[in-house]
Amino acid sequence: MHLTIPRGPIELAAELHLPADFDESGALSAVVLSTPGSSVKEQIGANYASRLAARNIAALVFDPAHQGQSGGEPRDLEDPYRRSEDISYAIDALAAVPGIDPHRIGVLGICAGGGYAIFTARTDHRIKAVGVVDPGDMGASFRGFQPDGPAAALDAMAGARLEEVRTGVLTRENWLPDTLADAEAAGVTDVDLLQAITYYRTDRGRNEHSTNRRLSRGDSLLIGFDSFHLVDQLLTQPLQLVLAEHLDGTGFDTAAERLWKLAPNPVDRLVIPGARHYEMYDVPEYVEPAVERLVTFYENHL
Repeated sequence: MHLTIPRGPIELAAELHLPADFDESGALSAVVLSTPGSSVKEQIGANYASRLAARNIAALVFDPAHQGQSGGEPRDLEDPYRRSEDISYAIDALAAVPGIDPHRIGVLGICAGGGYAIFTARTDHRIKAVGVVDPGDMGASFRGFQPDGPAAALDAMAGARLEEVRTGVLTRENWLPDTLADAEAAGVTDVDLLQAITYYRTDRGRNEHSTNRRLSRGDSLLIGFDSFHLVDQLLTQPLQLVLAEHLDGTGFDTAAERLWKLAPNPVDRLVIPGARHYEMYDVPEYVEPAVERLVTFYENHL
């Protein structure tokens, strides 16, 4: 079921996955999905949303503002604060759907979307239960990416933005090499990065609305972001953590450990044996047990 979500002057494009026997006169529990950076609603979010709906939980997945089929200019902006606020607008729309119980809404965040889900749930307590799969803190990741440190990077970004204003030309970066051949030519050997390319940039997971481009001026916002700020004081909802077994060196392991220690109400942590991060996107032998545990969690807490 297609939904158009009002978000101030723009609209978000969304799909609501419903059980086959959905009854508009009922009061079904529901989950809003917060998806990885650069992904669109037809990719990872749909893989999880369709499985939740098959297990009698409505699931709403949407394209973030400025990305996919949603509105917003400039395009390709990854603004962590807007990404988080998008979730609240999605709840606004979901709560108004006949047959959905507005008091039984949870959130499921995956990868960077996990960090955004946590950031939103701290202050939007309409969210009654929080599930995350390999949650990432985009701020910590982007600060770690800067070879001369984040402060020096912000100095360079300030100069670049002045140049954009002067020329009127916005610059963009690739999230990933566009092809495996490009990765090979660049000497990429990291198994997780190669798996990311195999998912996003081949027929396995490619989608025409996922551009693989990130507006450069958004990187300064990411550098200053902390997905888990005040979690210990504000995130009162029950938390379900699902992790791939092999996360060493990805940053997702340290982010998950920090979140687990900060969360006031951690309920359960499941580690999926044998899985790597990007295999949690669509490999059935890893996604299915993750969804089964998430369903049990939502049934118990929504």
